[in-house]
Amino acid sequence: MANQLLFLLVLFGVIFCGQSEFIVYNTSQSIVPGKLNVHLVAHTHDDVGWLKTVDQYYGACVQNVLDSLVSALLADKNRKFIYVEQAFFLRWWKDQSEAIKHVVKKFVSSGQLEFINGAMCMHDEAATHYIDMIDQTTMGHQFLKKEFGVTPRIGWQIDPFGHSAVQAYLLGAEVGFDSLFFGRIDYQDRAKRKIEKSLEVIWQGSKSLGSSAQIFAGAFPENYDPPAGFHFEVNDDSPIIQDNVNLFDYNVQDRVNDFVAAAVSQANITRTNHIMWTMGTDFKYQYANTWFRQMDKLIHYVNKDGRVNALYSTPSIYTDAKYAANESWPIKTDDFFPYADRVNAYWTGYFTSRPAVKYYVRVMSGYYLAARQLEYFRGRMDSGPNTDSLADALAIAQHHDGVSGTEKQHVANDYSKRLSIGYKEAEQLVASSLACLVESTSLEDCQNPVSKFQQCPLMNISYCPASEVDLVQGKNLVIVVYNSLGWSRNEVVRIPVNNEGVTVHDFEGKEIESQLLPQAEVYADLRNYYVQAYLGETPTKTPKYWLAFTVSVPPLGFSTYTVSAAKKTGPIVSSVYTYQNSEKTKFEVGQGNLKLRFSPNQEKFINYVNTRNLVEEQIEQSYIYYTGYNGTDDKEPQNSGAYVFRPNGTFPLKNERQVPLTVIRGPLLDEVHQQINPWIYQITRLHKEKEHVEVEFIVGPIPIEDGIGKEVVTKISTSMETNKMFYTDSNGRDFIKRIRDYRADWDLVVNQPIAGNYYPINLGIYMKDNKTEFSVLVDRSVGGSSLADGQIELMVHRRLLLDDSRGVAEALNETDCVLDDCRGLRIQGKTYFRIDPLGEGAKWRRTVGQEIYSPLLLAFSEQDEDIWINSHVLTYSGIDSNYSLPHNIAIITLQELENGKVLLRLAHLYEMRAKLTKPFESISTNLTFSYATLLPPTKELVLPGKATISHYRIFKVLFSVIQGAKGLSTEVWMDASALKIEEDKDLSVMATVELKKLFPRKEIKEVKEMNLSANQERAEMEKKRLVWKVEGSNGDDHVLRGGPIDPNELSAELAPMEIRTFIIYFDHASDQKVFVA
Repeated sequence: MANQLLFLLVLFGVIFCGQSEFIVYNTSQSIVPGKLNVHLVAHTHDDVGWLKTVDQYYGACVQNVLDSLVSALLADKNRKFIYVEQAFFLRWWKDQSEAIKHVVKKFVSSGQLEFINGAMCMHDEAATHYIDMIDQTTMGHQFLKKEFGVTPRIGWQIDPFGHSAVQAYLLGAEVGFDSLFFGRIDYQDRAKRKIEKSLEVIWQGSKSLGSSAQIFAGAFPENYDPPAGFHFEVNDDSPIIQDNVNLFDYNVQDRVNDFVAAAVSQANITRTNHIMWTMGTDFKYQYANTWFRQMDKLIHYVNKDGRVNALYSTPSIYTDAKYAANESWPIKTDDFFPYADRVNAYWTGYFTSRPAVKYYVRVMSGYYLAARQLEYFRGRMDSGPNTDSLADALAIAQHHDGVSGTEKQHVANDYSKRLSIGYKEAEQLVASSLACLVESTSLEDCQNPVSKFQQCPLMNISYCPASEVDLVQGKNLVIVVYNSLGWSRNEVVRIPVNNEGVTVHDFEGKEIESQLLPQAEVYADLRNYYVQAYLGETPTKTPKYWLAFTVSVPPLGFSTYTVSAAKKTGPIVSSVYTYQNSEKTKFEVGQGNLKLRFSPNQEKFINYVNTRNLVEEQIEQSYIYYTGYNGTDDKEPQNSGAYVFRPNGTFPLKNERQVPLTVIRGPLLDEVHQQINPWIYQITRLHKEKEHVEVEFIVGPIPIEDGIGKEVVTKISTSMETNKMFYTDSNGRDFIKRIRDYRADWDLVVNQPIAGNYYPINLGIYMKDNKTEFSVLVDRSVGGSSLADGQIELMVHRRLLLDDSRGVAEALNETDCVLDDCRGLRIQGKTYFRIDPLGEGAKWRRTVGQEIYSPLLLAFSEQDEDIWINSHVLTYSGIDSNYSLPHNIAIITLQELENGKVLLRLAHLYEMRAKLTKPFESISTNLTFSYATLLPPTKELVLPGKATISHYRIFKVLFSVIQGAKGLSTEVWMDASALKIEEDKDLSVMATVELKKLFPRKEIKEVKEMNLSANQERAEMEKKRLVWKVEGSNGDDHVLRGGPIDPNELSAELAPMEIRTFIIYFDHASDQKVFVA
């Protein structure tokens, strides 16, 4: 008892009588030369939707972060913080008082708060199209420029599940970023890079733009969290720094030792004496002082200890320190796909997950591009409908848990809802803009045009009330067809109609050839179910036919077509034939150069013949499914899920032999209809004037009654000898060579031969041998591969019953419900394929790929026949009527800004590639060509150890060793005649766009070339660009780029793969206010 009393007295004295005083922490430390500098970067990673919707996250989490941040930064001027997602910051900013805004602006100007990345969201890099990536980045950058006058310097893609070449060179270097940081690379790649100290590299993502678009890039050692033991959110397990000596858990020296040990460990895998600690993670800093208090102490006590130097920093400060070190860095080319975070865990399933959402995003992207053009042609109004809501919805949907398909179902629904709301407003804008254009009205008077247009967003499931009207004599269905591309188009359009007694006339009043195709029964169920599911209404009747006719539409313009009740002759009704699968009779479809020959009894085999280029190939087209792996009971569990693709067996799907093939023939197009099985229906379609095959598929509901998830694939096999190689696009832009079971950066240990060879596809995939190229294009983001020579496969749908333990905690089991009728999701989509002689496939891939992204826009109006024709503009082009863009150039942005300025982006669609065409004596046979750089013209060149030779065009060529000594490279000088530089012999060249002819009704006053996101002038960006030293390079290469704009000629040059961004100012006094056809 006496001992207990003594203990209490001692404890009382320690608590109430011990020495304790307020400590002022020294947080002012900056970089110390010669020491290991630990850059503490305070950050939060705020998903713009994932487990919660964007609005739910804002209210529950992000608002707390930003509110808390203000007081935390005010408490110490040395504290720094970075913020990324402008979709959240913009919401918060609108809610703040002027006093708070003033404080935050001071944070920004002093460098305490730095905006990194600066886009609306941290977009995905696999399932996103490059135009969407540019648009959503531009939105964020424009907001920051307007409100704060800042231009973000650093790319910060810390959470996307793999990283694309387009992100590096286009959304990195071309935006003006000095560096790019990310968290997720393959676990095998990361392990090798740690050993080699190559987590930080110079990333040269474009073969065409070379060093002019390279960027310093860094992968974090272990993702984007702090080192273990240094998480300081409320309730985190990491020990705080307890520096009150009177308390039992005093641990300053222990924590300093932990800090130094972690810093030294990271320094051992990093070049230079600078390392970065990412102090934060998902939705942290909701009570910011819990982090800053501990970092204050760490900086104070670590620097007193003196072994390493700790400081508050940002990625910009870190980048500048790396640059100042004058280090030479290893080069990285291509991309960081696919990504696996451990054995048997390839994140390649999300390339296809939620295919309906992916399709909706892609369709809305193309529609937004067209709507902005029409908004410009009409003139942006101060009130009324505009494209802003659709822009915001598309920006948010690019999030790496959005279009990726890795969000919870209610969040996916929220993305779709936002897109639908945005579309509805943009639809009104498009309708009113077209009405103004067809009425030839002066801009000032075009507030309430008389013409009323309807559009049909559900045309893909044959639902179009506007075209299904019963026409009577004297009434016409007027169809305005708008083309958002810069070249004219001749295409077949199809609309559902109820009656066969109709004729079609063009804008000159001439009756044109048309074709009626019977509606397949499969559409009736699709139409009735999904119209009720999405619109809440039941169609009154089902159209009997598709009416097909050819339209001719000028660039950036429209043509008008009329459908009326037939007075004499009507369209040609397609002939319909059926073939039993047991029949041995062969049949042929195709009215033009391309023919397909089918043998019904051979089920999957097709003979492909092009009579123009004499290409002939035997094709096997089939469907299979992979069963999703159930790893629940494994020692290291790994299921197939929303993120991860882990197959557990391959199962071919045999055609339903009892269901005959239906063949439809007509003057414009032929179709072959096949019921593959009870839940897969396919239409193979050939257009008379086209030389490619269009394959429409309807897949689902995927059956799960056996309790097993399934991943459905369409597969096309040929006899081509492709030597393990195939090519996939990067975000719809460059094509990258893939080699099965191979990685250029490390010796791949193959543990998943299927999933580990899947890559993201946004535009297409192709393969080639020494004679031909086989190309497949897609209508949305999918995953695909070539798992055997001569074969291509695309995953079109997934339905899984288990979660893959990556955080979403929900199986990818999509269903739709109409009242109590719930069904698994059905997917309707298209692929397109074609075979060309070797070297001739690029033109088709690029041109048709652009047309798939920007389909013709149809608007309908029922009008009196004579009144319309005599009083409306029937054809119109927004550019000079005698001008068309070169076929290697696309307008990817035409948008009116404030005060009548216009944002214009032009994109070259082709790459500049180099190919060795004749041997060079100093090159050994085990070297493969990597890239070539065009050098200035010269007359003489002295080769080392060789005689002087004379020529005019020279290339410096880098060859990489792929056999023998790994990682070595050599540079040689070579006469240009030994190299063939092209993706296409005619179109991989410098192109010129005449700006005056793009704006014939306006007088251009000034043209400013901007960086990609249009927040700084290009020349200003180039002056600030950091030029990094690269191992093995002397930095003297010259890259082909378009020259400056001559103020008199006003012509813009574009080199292969170049995108140029301009802000154009007009002399509005000279504007023509009347639209002229």
